[in-house]
Amino acid sequence: MDTAVPLNVIVDNLVEMNDLFTDVAMGDGAAPLLVAMGGLIVVASLGIFGALTLGAVGNLLTAN
Repeated sequence: MDTAVPLNVIVDNLVEMNDLFTDVAMGDGAAPLLVAMGGLIVVASLGIFGALTLGAVGNLLTAN
């Protein structure tokens, strides 16, 4: 019943993913711009929803 993924497999996958994204980002045409804009959209959405979540948790823990 080994259902847990070993940590070295996760790290290896992250390193391989970084190499693949680097190859795409250094490609021709609009690929670098598309990778940068995609990263910006992901970071912005994580920041906004993270702030909203922290605000909601803070509202639950404070007295009315």
